[in-house]
Amino acid sequence: MHVLFPTGRQSETALRSALDGTDAFTYSIVPTGEIASFLSPGVLSRLLSADRYDLVVVSGMCTASFAEVEASCGVPVRKGTRHAADMRLCVPLILSGGLSATSPADDLLSDERQRQAADRLSEMERTAEPAFVLRGVMFGGTSRIKVIHEIMDAHRHPALRDAVLAAVTGGADVVDLGFGFDATPDDVRRCFAEVADLDIPLSVDTLDPALIEAALFRCDLIFSLTAATLPLLAAKVEAAGAAAVLIPGDTSLTDTVAAAKKLGLSKILADPLLQPPLSGMIASLAGYLPEFGCPKVLGCVNVVEMVDADSPGMCALLAAAAEECGAAAVLVSAHSDKTRGATREMRRAVEMTALSRGRPYPKDAGVDVLILKEKRRRREPPLVYTTISDAPKASDDLAAYDPCGNFRIGVEDGRIVAVRGGHAISGTNWYDVFSAILAEDGVSLLDHAAYLGKELYKAELALRFGRSFEQDGAF
Repeated sequence: MHVLFPTGRQSETALRSALDGTDAFTYSIVPTGEIASFLSPGVLSRLLSADRYDLVVVSGMCTASFAEVEASCGVPVRKGTRHAADMRLCVPLILSGGLSATSPADDLLSDERQRQAADRLSEMERTAEPAFVLRGVMFGGTSRIKVIHEIMDAHRHPALRDAVLAAVTGGADVVDLGFGFDATPDDVRRCFAEVADLDIPLSVDTLDPALIEAALFRCDLIFSLTAATLPLLAAKVEAAGAAAVLIPGDTSLTDTVAAAKKLGLSKILADPLLQPPLSGMIASLAGYLPEFGCPKVLGCVNVVEMVDADSPGMCALLAAAAEECGAAAVLVSAHSDKTRGATREMRRAVEMTALSRGRPYPKDAGVDVLILKEKRRRREPPLVYTTISDAPKASDDLAAYDPCGNFRIGVEDGRIVAVRGGHAISGTNWYDVFSAILAEDGVSLLDHAAYLGKELYKAELALRFGRSFEQDGAF
């Protein structure tokens, strides 16, 4: 197979370096202009008429359609990677015929890595040997670390069922309902009855034996039993088929686990209790290293909630710590604004660590927790120009009132909403909303069009990254 790689003079050296040593097929690298992405159908047609090729791989940055060229010349035209230095990644796709005429190879490779990662996770879980199972969810053994999502003060939550469903959608394996000291057994029964029909493991989080008993009709996991409460509840917990999370109290955790087993509990998780940073976190983390003869749970709430740092990195580090400590589950909450989405982040983090088992570190596993920072910076060719001028400070009238009227832009229920004169236009990306505004002749001034584009895209970013949005405010 002979492959044509039309490229630009700026990227020719990088492309030759990327393909150097490739012997699975023969190829020709032909510069067609300064920039590879500017390749036109006419230029490509002339190249194909001058020599015989079995395949053309153009830059993934090309926006032109080469469908007519392909039809007239009979040679497939496919998109490679966006950047010439990455073109070697295309070799397997070239050999398998997996390149696309419309999607850059980077996207195909990313999709394939994610698909393979999902398949591996599914297979790992299917073949795992757990310590015990709750409603089809495996805990301990060789199964993946499970994510437990905590809902604090469940008895005061205005939309508890929606919150539980949202937690599951966000990646929770178990939803934990927490109850403060003001809760009553009736509150607990009401809350669990509200979600009893959902086929997911539920846990109760309280030290009050009366509240624990009230939850046992539907509860699958109990947070938290001590040596003092075990004699009161062990038989009832076991009869309900539930698992118990044991914590240290006046008695050591090792002795508490031994006592629980003597009382007949068969499903046990040990929680040595992780302390907040600067309040004994490292010393308490060391308490997770011993084997207690049962799976362990790492309660991450004290760390994620108690540090003013972005939660994705915190979750990734804690998931790795849980894996090293042999924890079967992690407990996380999204109680504050700064930890919104932490359950989804933790789910990705534990999947990343599961895929990294047997490897020296959780890197290049097919799943990551990168959100704002890039794994690899893009390598754009340098800009070419002969003159440059500084843009003067813009007039304060840049976003002047438009004769067509002005829009109030906001974010509601995962959508961008632009309102004018009582009429709202809604969409999930800025260009759809802006196009609808144009279709309704909703803007007449160029500076106002630029302003709308800026604010609508800022609203889209707010949706994408789970941030608040304020029109005319900083992102």
